[in-house]
Amino acid sequence: MPSTKEDRIALFIDCDNISYRSIGGIINELSKYGVVNIRQAYGNWTKENLKNWEEKLLEFAIKPIQQFDYSKNKNATDILMTIDAIDMLHTKNIDAFAFATSDSDFTPVVMRVQTEGIKVYGFGEKKTPKPFIVACSQFIFTENLISGTNTSQSSPIQRKNGDEMRQDKWLVNLLFTALEHTMDEYGWANLAEIGTYISNSSSFSPINYGYKKLSSLIHEIGLFDVHLDDVSKQMSIRKKTS
Repeated sequence: MPSTKEDRIALFIDCDNISYRSIGGIINELSKYGVVNIRQAYGNWTKENLKNWEEKLLEFAIKPIQQFDYSKNKNATDILMTIDAIDMLHTKNIDAFAFATSDSDFTPVVMRVQTEGIKVYGFGEKKTPKPFIVACSQFIFTENLISGTNTSQSSPIQRKNGDEMRQDKWLVNLLFTALEHTMDEYGWANLAEIGTYISNSSSFSPINYGYKKLSSLIHEIGLFDVHLDDVSKQMSIRKKTS
């Protein structure tokens, strides 16, 4: 039988700007798109605030990269992480990059990687500056990926309801624009084609609204007529007519 090629993904983690509690969710999410065969976590491991990361490094087979703080005014970790990413861009056969950070300083390296036609998945907290978010092929808020039994240490996914999502002008415009660019002469568009258009034109992820699939979000937002083909099981949508 012919083998199915899996994309090779390189994950770079800025441990100063990402919670150790989100790493399981990040790797699980990336596993939908390929094999995360390069996993590197950057920080000054002599600092007490990174101690909670040590167990996660072992659990998820992540390679720690040590970087001392040579200057109080310069972030040496950011510089090293950027250098390594650019180096791997030219020396390793990587299909996609992933950056886990809430720091907008990585925006230039994300844009550089994308000029090579390589996707970049971004993960960061909701405080992440917008330039970094929109530079990524897809961006997911880590608050929606944190799991655990201790509710004081976990943040459950906050699912948006239809009313809330209809008030989100950016989301509504994105969905309508994607529909207009993929619909046929009768106003119907295949949801898979809409999803492809959205992924090519924005950093949108349904997870940021509390949904694992775009189809679930479409059902909830209540702006579209939905048709499911009995044979192909493919979903098509159009603007509501009533």
